[in-house]
Amino acid sequence: MEVRFHGVRGSIAVSGSRIGGNTACVEVTSQGHRLILDAGTGIRALGEIMMREGAPQKATLFFSHLHWDHVQGFPFFTPAWLPTSELTLYGPGANGAQALQSELAAQMQPPHFPVPLSTMRSRMDFRSAMHARPVEVGPFRVTPIDVPHPQGCLAYRVEADGHSFVYATDVEVRVQELAPEVGRLFEGADVLCLDAQYTPDEYEGRKGVAKKGWGHSTMMDAAGVAGLVGARRLCLFHHDPAHGDDVLEDMAEQARALFPICEPAREGQRLLLGRAA
Repeated sequence: MEVRFHGVRGSIAVSGSRIGGNTACVEVTSQGHRLILDAGTGIRALGEIMMREGAPQKATLFFSHLHWDHVQGFPFFTPAWLPTSELTLYGPGANGAQALQSELAAQMQPPHFPVPLSTMRSRMDFRSAMHARPVEVGPFRVTPIDVPHPQGCLAYRVEADGHSFVYATDVEVRVQELAPEVGRLFEGADVLCLDAQYTPDEYEGRKGVAKKGWGHSTMMDAAGVAGLVGARRLCLFHHDPAHGDDVLEDMAEQARALFPICEPAREGQRLLLGRAA
């Protein structure tokens, strides 16, 4: 199983970053099958990579939630425009299929976009991803769990080839308040990709407006949770748009005091079975 980060930023895309400025998009591949986790602005670059591979293209997309930084790249995902592409798209929640299709269509309606979703010629199959109901996709077993975030969000555990990758963007976790079912989803992950948008000072309001209840975690809580669940490696994710590279590196360094195998997720970074490629 290979994981590749195409978008690691939260909230809004930024420029001029070595670590990466595109919003959330993570690719997971194994045995010729491709999963795409979220469709932030990072999915545009992934689409170009897929185009260089040649048609036809087949992929399964899982959306954590429908906030705009997780869907805004979809209109620029070139494979979605081609009749040779086959896309299965999982929206979050019991009504996820309808909600996802409606959201993708809404962001492409006037005055937001020049052409509608209906002009995309790929074959799209909209489905619902529901709490604690695993989905089998080729060699993958994908398990969604509800996590704390305004308007709701799903974290996903992806298992294949005897390894596991957990994608937990947009989640407000505290070590002392970790829900048992969330802990079980994270438990023993080879790679735990976890929201770490804020510093403790930002979260508590010692620096700027307090961020409690905004649906995001600190890097110290992320590190504490990684240790608690026995993860092997932690990738800090959903970087704040106000944080430059030096700040993100410093946040990771502080987090290593609690969990040594920790780093900021980087755009373009590849992970093979839990080790850097």
